[in-house]
Amino acid sequence: MSLSLSMAAFALAASISPGPVNVVALGSGARHGLRSSLAHASGATLGFCLLLGLVGLGVHELLQRWPLLGHLLHGGGVLFLLYMAWKLARDTGELDSCQTPSAPSAWQGAAMQWLSPKAWLAAVAGVGAYTGAEQQLLWLFIWIYGPICFVSIASWAWAGSVIRHYLSDARRMRLFNRCLAAMLMASALYLLLG
Repeated sequence: MSLSLSMAAFALAASISPGPVNVVALGSGARHGLRSSLAHASGATLGFCLLLGLVGLGVHELLQRWPLLGHLLHGGGVLFLLYMAWKLARDTGELDSCQTPSAPSAWQGAAMQWLSPKAWLAAVAGVGAYTGAEQQLLWLFIWIYGPICFVSIASWAWAGSVIRHYLSDARRMRLFNRCLAAMLMASALYLLLG
């Protein structure tokens, strides 16, 4: 297996697996459709690629030197997940309501990556496994990872858009949103207790 193919396999496994960013993409696709959810996917992709690049350039060492910064980032991530879960749990389920919240923005997608321990683990593990100290390999990894990350997140949004017609009833949408909220809360609790 070539190094590029191995990088691509890692990127796919890390990007397509369930996590907070993908759960939000699924919910956004179900509520707003695929097209409106692509901003979230784009922002999350760019946010992760920036994170990957900065980890490769030494941010990981900075966090090791100042563990308080890492703890603050971890706490911020947990709070952000709880906030997103609260928003989902409080949603009315009305798809055509004028009170319907807007789709997650590109900035929210990027922020979710920076606050997601899953993203940090993928960045640190990927850089450690594939690039070492070679910046040329880091840039190759980012170029491979970016499109795979976007397609993975967009796939979750697409899956949400596919089930959208099943969720046209407000009661079913509320149940769906509360299930997603429970998943985000479970992620946050795991991070707090783990």
